[in-house]
Amino acid sequence: MSAVVRTVRVIVTRPAREAQRWVQQFQQGGVAAEALPLIEIAPAPAAASAQALWQAWDTLDSYAACLFVSGNAVDYFFRQKDTLALDQHKNLAINNIASPVPNQLSPKLRFMAPGPGTVAALVAAGIPAGQIDAPALDARQFDSQALWDVIGQRDWQGRRVLVVRGENPGLVGQTATLPGRDWIARQWGAAGAQVDFVSVYQRRAPRLTNAQLQRARVAASDGSVWLFSSTEAVANLVNEPVLGAIGWSGARAVATHPRILDAVRAAGWGVVVASRPALKDIRDTLASIESLYP
Repeated sequence: MSAVVRTVRVIVTRPAREAQRWVQQFQQGGVAAEALPLIEIAPAPAAASAQALWQAWDTLDSYAACLFVSGNAVDYFFRQKDTLALDQHKNLAINNIASPVPNQLSPKLRFMAPGPGTVAALVAAGIPAGQIDAPALDARQFDSQALWDVIGQRDWQGRRVLVVRGENPGLVGQTATLPGRDWIARQWGAAGAQVDFVSVYQRRAPRLTNAQLQRARVAASDGSVWLFSSTEAVANLVNEPVLGAIGWSGARAVATHPRILDAVRAAGWGVVVASRPALKDIRDTLASIESLYP
């Protein structure tokens, strides 16, 4: 049974929707928590994403697998497809052209997810659980490497794989991707697969309100524990212009992946502890922080 954390306060830095869900789960478990989203999720640019998304849906039957990098990738992929189909139907009706039958998902198409949150999003979108591949719930990590442990031994020679992801418009002239996504794409390529990508949303640094900026300043030294589940969130915080002069040596954090742990340490956090990205494990880690670093 997880220890109950009675005094520590957790700062959840995930994008707004996920942050609120985590805050609710922490509070239900007796842990004080609040959201300070350090990644903003927004739709991809309409013109570019519409054409790429429609092409992805139109050729979906040619793929052996479709990897969704996050729950947001699932939501935007299916939500925007419905919007595009409705717009196309209206345009065809105006011109008295019969609307094509919407694509039916092939039962042979495997849907890939790096963790349980993405699995839940796929199931909510109507994908049968038996058609989804993901790391086991007791896996050491929920990431691309853990997913590859599940699917890497399959025959990928000559097969096509679609990766549905977000992009970071902050990098001019290129799409910023997370290291894990690049890693698994390389594994597929080495196994003989053709990997294609479609970006359906944007990840960007948020514009923090004055209240959020003040909360970040206070949380740098008041004993709060920052929960980081992305190196991007760490970078967005330390690169925020108003917060640039803050020292983080008095701050405490939990990182849900070794790569994130390294990023938080490099940013100057005084106390950083690793944890599996599961609520029970994070609560146990918080209890250890409260015990060791009161």
